[in-house]
Amino acid sequence: MASSMFLYWGSGSPPCWRVMIALEEKNLQGYKQKLLSFEKNEHKSEAVMAINPRGQLPSFKHGDNIINESFGACLYLENQFKSQGTQLIPDSPAEQALVYQRMFETLTLHQKMADVIYYTWRVPESERHDSAVNRNKEALSAELQLWEGYFQKMDAGSYAAGKHFTMADVLVFPQIAYAFRFGLSLEKFIKLGEYHNLVKKRPSVEASWPPHWKENPQGMDILKDF
Repeated sequence: MASSMFLYWGSGSPPCWRVMIALEEKNLQGYKQKLLSFEKNEHKSEAVMAINPRGQLPSFKHGDNIINESFGACLYLENQFKSQGTQLIPDSPAEQALVYQRMFETLTLHQKMADVIYYTWRVPESERHDSAVNRNKEALSAELQLWEGYFQKMDAGSYAAGKHFTMADVLVFPQIAYAFRFGLSLEKFIKLGEYHNLVKKRPSVEASWPPHWKENPQGMDILKDF
């Protein structure tokens, strides 16, 4: 099964990481894959564009089925391999509702982080607009506090949607890890830090940990003042 799958991915990309964690959780090791460099613009290569005309990563194919959006790919893997590996979508309506809620809230967290990190990273300081910087920082700060509050209301050792590891974790953990990679304070976001330390030990996460993060554990400090 896994041998008929192919994944183009980039190291440290939360969307790519989501798919890789889902593949690990569903016991689909052995899939074909190729690590590409964003810096070298390899995600715009002819091979990627052939299956993903947006020229983005991840680009994922299972047989003749192409699913390039990370949420779609992860849900596809859960639905196609329900009885295999970890059950990522619970059967209980109440549990399922919370999993879906946290899953799609991840999109908001992702966008607000991107508005701050990529703007700071890519726009020269002399060209930045203070109003945009402040507005984006305030929005991200509120979003991070919201997630911190979610975990404060949960029992110690909880995952994103309760006591079980679910699709909510597959999708949101890479985003949380990305925040700490870019300097988010473990002292200010204690519950998010506890969650990060819990999930990073999971075999699926260890197996898919971004290789360049292993080579260079020191990230950037863009979020250090949050």
